Amino acid sequence: MTQTQSPSLSGKNRRIAMMAGFMGLGMLGMGYAAVPLYEIFCRVTGYGGTTQRVGEAQAATVQAIDRTMSIRFDSNVNSALPWSFKPENPVDRVSVGARDMAIYIAKNESTEPVVGTATFNVTPVQAGKYFNKVQCFCFTEQLLRPGQMMRMPVLYYVDPAIMDDPETRDIKEITLSYTFYRSKDGKALDPAESGS
Repeated sequence: MTQTQSPSLSGKNRRIAMMAGFMGLGMLGMGYAAVPLYEIFCRVTGYGGTTQRVGEAQAATVQAIDRTMSIRFDSNVNSALPWSFKPENPVDRVSVGARDMAIYIAKNESTEPVVGTATFNVTPVQAGKYFNKVQCFCFTEQLLRPGQMMRMPVLYYVDPAIMDDPETRDIKEITLSYTFYRSKDGKALDPAESGS
């Protein structure tokens, strides 16, 4: 003897299945949105050593103060990228609030064109929200031909507000660290597109 489901039970099962499907799609969507949302959160708050990004006009309004700080420049290359990468000067002493420039030098040590992308962080992490980059090569795909060397500038300043924050006013040194990775798509860009 077989039992048949009542129409009301079959409708409930369909609604539950649809709700579960929508919840699954919603969670998938949130998974994709999590990375950009987290990046926005870090940029706004400086959480995790994320620096602030400012334009020339805003940077021009900042006045230097009578306090200096050491800025250390660190460089790393992922093992999948056949490049050498280093700062031209590993340490700089700057006036807080004054714009300064650091130069990193990258060289393709392979026999083929390779595209790389850099990420960065700042330590101590509390200083991230006060370290402002006006110009930077990070998150931009860089094409280097075999044996090609490229100088990559970073224009930055330390916001004088760092002196007003009880968590950061005693900081005497900030480290800006970059890590270069092989570009995810692995395609060599046209030199005109890469800005070379």
